[in-house]
Amino acid sequence: MRWITRSTAAALLGAAAAVLWAPVHAVAGTGAAEPSVAYCGADRATGLAVSADGSVPCATALQVVDAYTKAASGTGDRRATVRVDGTAWTCRERQGDPNPYQECVDAGDSGRRIIVSS
Repeated sequence: MRWITRSTAAALLGAAAAVLWAPVHAVAGTGAAEPSVAYCGADRATGLAVSADGSVPCATALQVVDAYTKAASGTGDRRATVRVDGTAWTCRERQGDPNPYQECVDAGDSGRRIIVSS
């Protein structure tokens, strides 16, 4: 009986891990895994998933996406530059495979990026 409980628990943990990484793999469009990207939570305004590379704290990523959502709402333009904690972030919609997603990159060309996806 214990092996059934253990195998069920292991299966549930494996499924949970797969679900948490699913948005990250789906947005890249390259088919390659991006292990340095972490899921940060959902954007409060849109409910979309927010992920960030390892050099961007999740708190910062959520602030950037919140500012981007406010700047882009009602304009019809999906491009915006927002400033959070003294850093400028350039955000825009990009074509994924198959669905589009939003991406914010550090305008200082540091390679840091944030992804917003469904």
